[in-house]
Amino acid sequence: MSPVIDIKEVTKIFGRNPERALAMLREGRGKQEIQAETGNVIGLDRVSLGVEPGEIFVVMGLSGSGKSTLIRHVNRLIDPTAGEIFVNGVDVMAMDAAGLRAYRRNTISMVFQRFGLLPHRSVLSNVAFGLEVRGMTHMARVKVARRWIESVGLAGYETSRPRQLSGGEQQRVGLARALAMDTPILLMDEAFSALDPLNRAQMQDELLVLQKQLRKTILFITHDFDEALKLGTRIAVLKDGAVVQVGRPEEIVLNPANDHVEAFVKNVSRARAIPIGAVMEEGQFEPYPVVLPASARCEDALPLFAANDWIGVTDENGVQFGRAGIKEVLRAVGQPQ
Repeated sequence: MSPVIDIKEVTKIFGRNPERALAMLREGRGKQEIQAETGNVIGLDRVSLGVEPGEIFVVMGLSGSGKSTLIRHVNRLIDPTAGEIFVNGVDVMAMDAAGLRAYRRNTISMVFQRFGLLPHRSVLSNVAFGLEVRGMTHMARVKVARRWIESVGLAGYETSRPRQLSGGEQQRVGLARALAMDTPILLMDEAFSALDPLNRAQMQDELLVLQKQLRKTILFITHDFDEALKLGTRIAVLKDGAVVQVGRPEEIVLNPANDHVEAFVKNVSRARAIPIGAVMEEGQFEPYPVVLPASARCEDALPLFAANDWIGVTDENGVQFGRAGIKEVLRAVGQPQ
């Protein structure tokens, strides 16, 4: 399967003399050394990633790791110093102005950390704005906008202005605006990080529910490892602009690539990271009264063992194809010595 978003050896250097800094980087010189000698800042260091159709691919790292710089390359808010970016097999860097406009209107949408709402427009007008730019008629875009406003739980707020909304409500408007564009790719840059913990958890749950229905290809940026574990089909960890590990949540938790990743996962609940499908016994068994999808986390299964010796495990179509027992789950989620 070819990746929808294919990032190849992308390097971004900020400063006046990127060519010299790029040459030093290729010689194996470090980020700090290059900055001290040239004044240039290494934003991304030969990043290669592939995002598969329909997955939530999470890029995470600390402040300054390059994660937000990376996502802005995908819709060409930033151009790389070196490297290539292909979306659906098309070279994004080769797009002319007209091609780039069409790409941003029809292929890709973005949800920003700071909401990016237009303060003089109502909720309805904000959600419909992209459709207006696209040239959709007034009646058609209002119909679409109302549907997505209802989908994110804001029915009744259509005439409100952004200043009248809470942070969580404003973020819902931003999400509805992106979804109203109905583009196959969604970019989310620290989309929930400005929210309080309760609203953040609610928005995460809402995104997962919507994703089951929509099957968008989502590139999601966060600095929160718990958020990455909850949302990510796969996770890439960045440090100093370079990718240090890519894998499924359970792979990263169980097998951190280096000390940097291990520091992230040290205090993480393995029950939250490991899906029940990773510890199940596959085969044809009697139907069990309690079942979970293979993608459910072990923490979802643990309370069910109070009244059940076994839990059935189902595939994406709801067909049971395995089972999990309490011993297997506890063995998997026990913290390593």
